[in-house]
Amino acid sequence: MSNNISNMVKGVSLGLMAGVAVGFASKKMIDENPKMRKKANKAMQTVSSIIDTAQYMLK
Repeated sequence: MSNNISNMVKGVSLGLMAGVAVGFASKKMIDENPKMRKKANKAMQTVSSIIDTAQYMLK
């Protein structure tokens, strides 16, 4: 049982580290390119809308 929890914690921590690395790289790219910033904002709004819709459907 503890082996499964250990593997899960390793997976979550690896995913967090990968997410942080991608976040830093994309932030630098967005800061250098104003068009990319606009596209990123649209993408964030779309993801937010999808999550809101999913939450409404689960209620």
